[in-house]
Amino acid sequence: MDNIALEKEVPKILIADDIKANRFTLRDIIAEMGYQPILTENGAQALKVVERFPVQLIILDIAMPVMDGYEFCKIVKGNPETRSIPIIFISAFDNPNDIVKGFELQGEDYITKPFIPEVVQARVKLHLKLYESNRKLQQLNQKLQVSVDQQLRQMEMEKKNVLYALLRIARENSSYDESHMERVSYNCRILAEAMQLSALYGQYISDSFINTIEIAAPLCDLGNMAIPTHILQKNGSLTESEIEEMHKHTTIGAGILKDIQSIGDYNDFIKMAIEIAQSHHENWDGSGYPEGLKGEQIPLSAQIVAVASVYCALTETRSYRNAYDVEKTFQIMQEDVGTKLNPNIFGILYKIHRQLR
Repeated sequence: MDNIALEKEVPKILIADDIKANRFTLRDIIAEMGYQPILTENGAQALKVVERFPVQLIILDIAMPVMDGYEFCKIVKGNPETRSIPIIFISAFDNPNDIVKGFELQGEDYITKPFIPEVVQARVKLHLKLYESNRKLQQLNQKLQVSVDQQLRQMEMEKKNVLYALLRIARENSSYDESHMERVSYNCRILAEAMQLSALYGQYISDSFINTIEIAAPLCDLGNMAIPTHILQKNGSLTESEIEEMHKHTTIGAGILKDIQSIGDYNDFIKMAIEIAQSHHENWDGSGYPEGLKGEQIPLSAQIVAVASVYCALTETRSYRNAYDVEKTFQIMQEDVGTKLNPNIFGILYKIHRQLR
């Protein structure tokens, strides 16, 4: 690295004044301090400089042609990229109204004419030091924010790892293989993408919704980890008490997710996972469980998982039956349309079934 690269950048001081004598006087004072003066004759010229070059300080006259100091100040302080640049107004000694209005427009300081070099130098040094301190503080805050964001992402990843570890236990209790949950995840995403393109659901399904349902859908049966294995793996019909016990997996799964939510931030993933775990066995006609929700009372994410998971279950082999082919699967599902399943979502699933796994 050469010596030029090692040198600290010389601060650039923008001077905007339509009076030549004032510009040159300020130029000499600034140059004597070792800084780089940039001279302009009005606010419009000064604005072009600010837009093209990084300046560390602006010395600004008020009464100028084309664009006066007040208008220039409004524009600079209204732009997030330039509002931190300190502005020192030039004011006549006998006109305090200029000073007051300058402060109202977020100007940082003022100097009066005729210029006293020592005063100008003191004000310039002060505001350059404050500008540099604020810049370093902003950089520190940005680094801190990056660090905090990284830690939050790490915490969220750890939460998901814990949840998926619990899900593996639930899956094993239910005798599901890993591919079942992968199919549920994939098919929910494909179904949600197709719904996003439909006139009926497009306004409700964002790209974020699609990404979230893909990772939240497999948690639908998280509560199965607390259901006795002999019930989950029973080949014959369940008794009334066993059915009642089986129904608890929805509230148990939602409860686990709510406990995790309570110790972290309220992100979309956890909120959707709770909706799905709680409501994926609610029926379109209100005959489902655990709350007997009906129609659009059922969260949309849970409606999607309900349709996709039935398709996945029917097309997979179980201990008590072989997998159904696609044609038979849709015949069986059709019997539940309007009672258990949302007719519109089922219709979309059928249209895109060749894209499903």
